[in-house]
Amino acid sequence: MPKQQTDALIALILTLKKSEKRHFKLFATRNQEDETLLYLQLFDEIEKKGMYDEKAILKKIPFLKKSQLSNVKAHLYRQLLLSLRIFYRNQYEDIVIRERLDYARILYQKGLYEQSLEMLEIAKKKALLLHLPTLALEANEFERLIESQYITNNTENRAEELTKEAINLSEKSNRTQVFSNLSFQLYSLFLKIGYVRSEEDVLKIKGIFYEKLPEYDLLEMGFYEKVYLYQAYSMYYFVCQDFLMHYKYTQKCLTVFEENPQMLQVEVILHLKILHSELNALFYLSHYERFMYYFSELKNYKLKEMQDSNAESQLVLFQNIHTIRKHFLEGTFSEGLKIVPNLLFLIEKNPYHWDDYRIVMFHYKIACLYFGSGDMNNTITFLNKIILERQPNFREDIQCFARILSLIAHFELGNLQLLEYQVKSVYRFLLKMEDMHEVQKQIIVFIRNIPNIKRENLKKKFIELHDNLLKIKQMPYEKRAFLYLDIIGWLESKIQGKSVEVVLRNQFLESGK
Repeated sequence: MPKQQTDALIALILTLKKSEKRHFKLFATRNQEDETLLYLQLFDEIEKKGMYDEKAILKKIPFLKKSQLSNVKAHLYRQLLLSLRIFYRNQYEDIVIRERLDYARILYQKGLYEQSLEMLEIAKKKALLLHLPTLALEANEFERLIESQYITNNTENRAEELTKEAINLSEKSNRTQVFSNLSFQLYSLFLKIGYVRSEEDVLKIKGIFYEKLPEYDLLEMGFYEKVYLYQAYSMYYFVCQDFLMHYKYTQKCLTVFEENPQMLQVEVILHLKILHSELNALFYLSHYERFMYYFSELKNYKLKEMQDSNAESQLVLFQNIHTIRKHFLEGTFSEGLKIVPNLLFLIEKNPYHWDDYRIVMFHYKIACLYFGSGDMNNTITFLNKIILERQPNFREDIQCFARILSLIAHFELGNLQLLEYQVKSVYRFLLKMEDMHEVQKQIIVFIRNIPNIKRENLKKKFIELHDNLLKIKQMPYEKRAFLYLDIIGWLESKIQGKSVEVVLRNQFLESGK
């Protein structure tokens, strides 16, 4: 078994919960004693030590020869997957449906056509109930195959029924795929560049969206078609910074779930992602009360005892993201820092296998917490984790604004000599990323000229920059800068001679939430 496959085996074992391990041992020993099973003994050794030590394993299991290891490891991996499939079969209805399709295939091979048709009918009904047209279509195709060679009493009518059903299911499946692909394309573009930066970006987004959006009739659409359609609209408006419309379509997604309550357990992750989008919209709309309503729902979200690790990963991810955003809204940055140690532990150990994109975003949010609390040294530390990332291929916008926030933090620390070099470096980087917009220009020019500004004139310059940025904020493609960095709040803190945290906290309290 190659090293890559050995690593996969270890990774799989380390993800197992106690109940899954217990089930696996019962599964493995269902027909014979565990002492005779080399793969089970291998499992015990890896599970105890949490690692793969070949010498120690060969010494501990005397009947296991080195020449057998590759096959035993491969067999253990397959047995683990078989055990997990059985363990989760009652939790995931699609597994049961596929199992019935497999049974139908076996019965068909045995020439037991009527039994096979009965099994397919059960599988298809369940697939239709759960809005799974692809699985229903697979059952339908199998039914047509059997009907074509086994004559039933109503072959003529049955043929017409199955043909109409196949056409309908095929159309549903195709629409679902088109809407899903459209949403995914927009999300991929967002991961690359972030929000629209110019008229050119808007035309590109519109081209992707409206040219590929097919005609549709909501009355003919099922659960997944509606959800993916609304997600596509939601993502389109999100990238275009129209957060009110983004909110409208995430609401529509939640309504589809409310109309199909049986899907809440079937599609836990999809539901969590929609809640996440809802909170995104409310955060950018600064709608605190609605944000707290859905934040409470997210915080109290209950997963089933046997829920998979992927659902837990997404839940913990979204809970941490929106806990930080709650503190941004409230202006309670210092309080928000209390979650940082545990979050850093999760990032370092990464038990949920969060990708580099998520980790970079957390580093930026943590840097913003430190900035809001007035701790510029830690702000720079976490921004450097982003800035020093080698050849990042996502969120060019975050790369740019991390550098701008770093400039401001160095200014706050009085590192004026370092600033002179950094300003030039950031300027070149923004040009390279084609992200030199008016807000960025104003900030860079201001910081570059600081050494030439007399101390008594500094407050006046802060006021001038503040007023200029308020005007720029009204421009359609300039407002995006303020989504990443509350530069207005920082300037007001300098003008008032108060900390950023005090200024933003007062604004929150005065706004009446």
